[in-house]
Amino acid sequence: MKNFAREELILIVPALAALAAFSGEHWLLGLGQVASLATAALLVAAIVMASVRVAKHAEHLAIRVGDPYGTMILTLSAVAVEVIILAILMLDSESQTLVRDTIYSAVMLDINGILGLAALLGGLRFGEQPYNNDSGRTYGVMILTAMGISMVVPEFIPAAKWHYYSAFTIFAMVTLYALFLRMQVGQHSYFFSYAYTSSDRKQAQPHEEDDEHGDQGVPMAFSIGVIILGVVLIGGLAEIMSAFLDHGLEGTGAPPALMAVLVAAISAAPEILTALRAALRNRMQAVVNIAMGASLSTVILTVPVMEAIALFNGQPLTMAMTPVQTVMVTITLIAAAINLNDGETNAIEGMTHFVLFGAFVMLTMLGL
Repeated sequence: MKNFAREELILIVPALAALAAFSGEHWLLGLGQVASLATAALLVAAIVMASVRVAKHAEHLAIRVGDPYGTMILTLSAVAVEVIILAILMLDSESQTLVRDTIYSAVMLDINGILGLAALLGGLRFGEQPYNNDSGRTYGVMILTAMGISMVVPEFIPAAKWHYYSAFTIFAMVTLYALFLRMQVGQHSYFFSYAYTSSDRKQAQPHEEDDEHGDQGVPMAFSIGVIILGVVLIGGLAEIMSAFLDHGLEGTGAPPALMAVLVAAISAAPEILTALRAALRNRMQAVVNIAMGASLSTVILTVPVMEAIALFNGQPLTMAMTPVQTVMVTITLIAAAINLNDGETNAIEGMTHFVLFGAFVMLTMLGL
């Protein structure tokens, strides 16, 4: 417990970074764009540092409660970080597409980046890695439905009636998630867990198996407290970081979706580490739950919160995806439906998703 508590001292670094940047904001902005970009980069590093601690304690809680509750805690903690950063940036940004681009980027990062890289590395190490294929199919159809309702259909909604459909979207997302949550922790909880055989366990390194139980002495209340503190700290850092980043990128011709990709990457950073550790321990079920669950949670939880803010402010959001985004999401979900249909992943399947992730990065750099 003492050793674990000492690790929380690392949160002092982001706290000091926030204090220093806030107190010297006007002076630093006056130094020019290069200084603003450098300060923004340091603040992003501080946000990632704080989010890693949040994810560490979320992972600790996940181990304590087991699946499916565990991965639900992991994904919800990441989505909470994303929603807080988005809500703060929306107040300072004039972009009407920030929410759409962030959700799109998060889905690309989660399914193609996290799942692709984890399946690739895990497949190279273990060959075929088993999981419960019910989880992949369930997540896939839920993501398809949620994105279709909230990010494809809005293209056909008249501008004068946006608030009606926005209210419907909120209701639909909340209803979908409420039923999904009931099934996930209730009668269909077995969809999201996998009973590993003794041979599966033997393939993982013994010391890696022990690591899963190394923090059992940490009280759950302590972990919850650190998560709350970390989320509050991340919110403050995001508020300060946005001012420096906007000033630093002004007039540079940076890709329009850069801010959205940055928000998605910050929230996904801890999940990447957790998923890779799970894949290298031959725990592909956890990877599927994290990658697909994070994608679903991002869409189904971020959309109603942001739409509610838009209704409150009376300012509509541009949620309809561009043709390029629609094509990339369609290809991704079709590939995921095929790859996650047989109960085993391999390096080839991982590579297909990782190539799609590379295409997403290239399209973003081209401003598409």
